[in-house]
Amino acid sequence: MSNRARTSARRKPVAAPSPPSEPAQAYDFAVSIGQVARRIREELGLTLANVAQEARISPGMLSRLETGQVSPSLETIVALSRALGVRPALLLQEVGESGDGAQHVPHGHGLEVVRRGTKRGHTYHLLAAQRGPHKVFEPFLVTLTDKSEVFPGFQHAGTEFIYILSGEIRYRHGGESFLLKEGDSLTFRGDVAHGPERLVKVPIRMLSIIIYGGQTPE
Repeated sequence: MSNRARTSARRKPVAAPSPPSEPAQAYDFAVSIGQVARRIREELGLTLANVAQEARISPGMLSRLETGQVSPSLETIVALSRALGVRPALLLQEVGESGDGAQHVPHGHGLEVVRRGTKRGHTYHLLAAQRGPHKVFEPFLVTLTDKSEVFPGFQHAGTEFIYILSGEIRYRHGGESFLLKEGDSLTFRGDVAHGPERLVKVPIRMLSIIIYGGQTPE
């Protein structure tokens, strides 16, 4: 046997490295959002092309998103929710669903959402993604920093509770106006027009919890 033959005989086949698999958690995240997005789109009678155009993504990308083949970015989630006419939280309602499990949102990891009428210097971080077909509540950590912005009158179902963590704000509800300082709270009906009237001392950080259903305060 030649030297070349003996060298070949000693060599063992080496398997090609397999591509890294996507973590199961990321896959579950993508599948959950895709399933909810597709269900909402079909319930509204919208086509892939309709929604993709409104969300400014390609129909092919939307199809891959709906089937869980791609994990959407935060920007895509927000754009898709706008195209479907729903809150971003609705697309996340089944993410991590595991029966009676708790949801832990580390500091700074709440989903940043866009609320109608807010333009600059303000953030709304959603602290829990509602699970199941019906929303029970939505908790937000709100940061307001721009004194010059004029806010519209927000209206929604249910009861809202706000608690001032820092800063000072004059908050209106219907025909009433309240000066709220650090440690103050306010509970009110969400179907009456409400919102910041004047940012007195910024930055303002407050916890806002919207509770749906049940008895509203008179």
